[in-house]
Amino acid sequence: MSGRVAVRVGGGVVGAHRPLAWRVLPPSPDAAVLVLHGGKEFGAQPPPVLNLPGLRMRPFAKAVQRGAGVADGRSVAVGTVRYRCRGWNGDRADAARDAEAALSDLAEQLGPVPTVLIGHSMGGRAALRAASHPCVLGVVALAPWCPRDEPTEHLRGRSVLMLHGDRDKITPPEDTDLFALRARGHGARVAGYRVPGSGHTLMRRAGDWHRGTAALALALLGVGPLPEEVDTALSLHGQDPDGLRLPLGRRR
Repeated sequence: MSGRVAVRVGGGVVGAHRPLAWRVLPPSPDAAVLVLHGGKEFGAQPPPVLNLPGLRMRPFAKAVQRGAGVADGRSVAVGTVRYRCRGWNGDRADAARDAEAALSDLAEQLGPVPTVLIGHSMGGRAALRAASHPCVLGVVALAPWCPRDEPTEHLRGRSVLMLHGDRDKITPPEDTDLFALRARGHGARVAGYRVPGSGHTLMRRAGDWHRGTAALALALLGVGPLPEEVDTALSLHGQDPDGLRLPLGRRR
């Protein structure tokens, strides 16, 4: 099924939005990473041409490209999800619908390749919501927007890595911790990092965010090892809170 999403203006369908845009597309990729940027709680208008949340995620995509470029014998496609709307928009969950449509397009183009989603803020919520897609092995959620009623049952069997700055005033790190516990209780493999000194925009310690996120996403795909502390945390079950506030160290 195509991942195209109908775009309506004035009650009529005027076109079809393609949410999947490739940055790197090898001839026969073994795996894929999709990057999802943040947005607003409400907003029906499309993202602007100069889209700062989208620009914020470009270094993450580039870091994944660099890491994938040195993969031993494996090729990784890297793409981004383009939204129809700037906002989540309540029960419409527009960003999640776009993520699901992008994954449908990915599977149609590449087949059932293992895929990891990287999402920031609203994009983190969209990535977590869309993680039930059969291609998705795991999610790396950065300062994710995790309302306390956000579902977690569908994450059973998925690997979920959650990174949050301890100075975030937009999406509370405590909500991320609660989401992580509920997801672990529903059978997800969960680990979490705190990023000391960093807030919601990911600008402080930006290099650590970029390099750490790329390494973790690729490790979930088997391109490089997972850090020992993450491997240990992912093996924990139920409501065990250990391994959800690991300190993200400086990375070169």
